[in-house]
Amino acid sequence: MHDVTVRYWAAAQAAAGTHEETLAATDLAQLRDAARQAHPALEPVLALASFLLDGRRVEGTAHLPEGSVVEVLPPFAGG
Repeated sequence: MHDVTVRYWAAAQAAAGTHEETLAATDLAQLRDAARQAHPALEPVLALASFLLDGRRVEGTAHLPEGSVVEVLPPFAGG
């Protein structure tokens, strides 16, 4: 495991209670688990969120290199 910077936006930020934190993970599945454990209120948001790794969308068990930045983007309403 290594450190990954996680940035939460909109409803994800509200549920996590922070805009940014560092979590230990080597893939997206581990990162999601770590975020859920740290912030149980994130569970419903993570189920619908999109994840960007250094600006590119990732899913499933995508590998997260050391020093990665993952952005958690819940669905946005409006235009």
